[in-house]
Order: sequence, then C-alpha cells, then structure tokens
Amino acid sequence: MAQSSLPDFLLQDLIRRSLDEDLGGAGDVTSRAVIPDGTTYGVRLNARVAGIISGMQLARLAFHTVDPTLAVETLVCDGKPAKAGDVCMTITGDAKSILMAERVALNLAGRLSGIATMTAAFVAETKGTHAKITCTRKTTPGLRLVEKEAVRHGGGSNHRFGLNDAIMIKDNHIAAAGSIRGVLERAREFASHMRMIEIEVDTLAQLEEVLTVGVADCVLLDNMSNADMTKAVGLVNGAMVVEASGNMRLERIAGVASTGVDFISVGALTHTVKNLDLGLDF
Repeated sequence: MAQSSLPDFLLQDLIRRSLDEDLGGAGDVTSRAVIPDGTTYGVRLNARVAGIISGMQLARLAFHTVDPTLAVETLVCDGKPAKAGDVCMTITGDAKSILMAERVALNLAGRLSGIATMTAAFVAETKGTHAKITCTRKTTPGLRLVEKEAVRHGGGSNHRFGLNDAIMIKDNHIAAAGSIRGVLERAREFASHMRMIEIEVDTLAQLEEVLTVGVADCVLLDNMSNADMTKAVGLVNGAMVVEASGNMRLERIAGVASTGVDFISVGALTHTVKNLDLGLDF
C-alpha cells in the first residue's frame, strides 16, 4: 500500500536547523570562492547500493529551502526499492545552491534509507505470520518523527512516539511504585478510554498476575525465550495485545514471529543502522 507523505510544514524546522548547522554565518565559503555567480548545473542523486528509499521528501525540502528556483524531480519515491545505480532524484539549477544543500540532503536520505532497508529485512523474516515489526523510542534526538516514518517506509509499524502517548509500565515503574496489581489499578484510574496501558513482564508468573488484574491492554514480553513466549501467547489467549522485545537480532525474528506474538519491537532499527550509500553526481 502506498505511503502518504508527512505534511511539509512538519519537516521545515528540521531542515532549517540542519542547514543552519552546516552553513553557519558565512554560508558555503568554498563554493562562494571558486564558482562564478550564475553557474548552473544538473545533478543526479544516485543509489550506489540496493535498498529501500526514504528521505526523498526531506532532500527535496533541503534543496528548495536553499533555493526555491531549483528544479527537483523525485524518480524513486519514499518507501520504494532502488537498485544499485538507480537515479532517485534529479536537481537542476544554480550550482552553488545545489552544493549548499547537498550534504544535508544526503545525510538525511542516507540515514533514513538505511533505516527503511533494515526494517524491510526484519519484516521479510515475519512472512507467513501475523507478527508486525515495530520501532522503539531509541531514536536520534531531534530525528524521531522522520526515523519512525522511515520505519514505515520499510514496511514496519510505529510504537509510541513519546512518554505522553501511552501508559507503558516497565520494571523500574513497578520497583518505584509497588506491586504489579498496584501500578495497574492506578494506571486504569488515570487512563482515559483513548490511552492504552501496556505493562512489561519478564516471567510467566508476572504475566499470570497481570492477567488476574485484567486491566492492561497490551503486555510486553521482555527477553523471554521463544518457548516461554509461546506459552505466554497461550496464556493471554487473545485477552491482550502481545509484544515481544529484547535482543531482537535479525536471525531471531522468524522464530519469535512463529510464537504467535502480535508485535516485535526492535530498537536496532533506529539506534544501530548503517546508512544506505547515496551520492550526488554532477
């Protein structure tokens, strides 16, 4: 299914901050020094390796923020695959403007395409199951919105965006506030009908206590073996959404998905990712 783009205005502050960081108070002094005013050029943004593309919307915004007169054509849209050598975008116009925006455009598109490509590899391991790959809050500060969008471009789903999205009770909350029953009962009093309650458990005994209280909407199985996850899914029996988390390496995903869990959260999608090699060629 085609992905709908984020509204441009949500991304403009990120682009401006990124350009300000790169251009400082004097702009691109190298281009100012060596390229005559009025020089025009056409360039291609190429995929140098195969992968899933993300960040083309941001690249376009970077070029157009520097110079709205640049002609930018996106040939491989966000969420689409590219082969090595594919031209993802063409940019034509003032050469100095193109070079001012180049690094911001490539940094963002390369990182986000790396996230989308890694996500797609994890999603492929869930084939034949109903498990969905989801991201976490382990994102780069300032880039959470676009990194989570890149996960979607790779076929994954989004976990909560922040601490304000949902009530997610982890082991430290239970240690600080008391028992599983106590934190769940207080959470239900606090929550509205629009706010989900999720609780993390490490053992099947903890899961049984959660089920006895009966107020959670979702349970996170943290660092459990596949055998215990299978038992946990049987114990829940559809009463809650079941999420698996903890040390979710690519080679584990098929086995975890086969346990019957609904979601598999993978922090590595955004905190341990290799940029996809993209280049701008004149």
